[in-house]
Amino acid sequence: MTDSLEQAIRILLIDDHVIVCAGLRMLIENHKGMIVAGEAGTRIDALAIAAREQPDIILLDLDMGAENGLNFLRELGAAATRARVIILTGVRDPEIHRRAVHLGAMGLVLKDRATEILIKAIEKVHAGEIWLDRSLTASVLSEMSHEHSGRTKVDRDAEKIVSLTDREREIVGLVCEGLKNKQIGERLFISNATVRNHLTSILGKLDLSDRFELALFAYRHRLAKPPG
Repeated sequence: MTDSLEQAIRILLIDDHVIVCAGLRMLIENHKGMIVAGEAGTRIDALAIAAREQPDIILLDLDMGAENGLNFLRELGAAATRARVIILTGVRDPEIHRRAVHLGAMGLVLKDRATEILIKAIEKVHAGEIWLDRSLTASVLSEMSHEHSGRTKVDRDAEKIVSLTDREREIVGLVCEGLKNKQIGERLFISNATVRNHLTSILGKLDLSDRFELALFAYRHRLAKPPG
């Protein structure tokens, strides 16, 4: 029993709605291999519990009454260094989703999705993958396709992709798996500085601004397989 608890995915719930937390706890603890390591309804409690419990996964609601989860997302990452954050939200604003990923979230699930989607997202993000709700990924990719429609744009993107080295393509794939710089470095036996240099080169060649845009570009051009 002790071994199974040690191997279980430990999850911190951050939501100011007591009933929501109770429902999430019931869902998670009825699923083999997952346990709730703590619950918090405020930023202060969230940071304290995250630091004390060092969970594997943090489920974070963005709308917490007077507080916004985006405002302390990076603090959560600093408090629980091994934790991966999944945003659980009813907000459908693509810009907010983009900001959440840019600030360090590894996954995003809409609250109206089926419970098995959340469970799958937890498992995938815990395994190191980026998880975006399928409809959100499709929506953003569709927007990008419309924004960049036309043969000239397609040709330019093809030229950008060709300019990537084999190592850079490898790093693109690892970014899409959800690995952070340190993990990429360990996987490829290179330093953090070298990983940062490669990422800077990749973003420059593809004319992108961050990892979120890189993942979407990779999914759109089949450099990586979309999650879900």
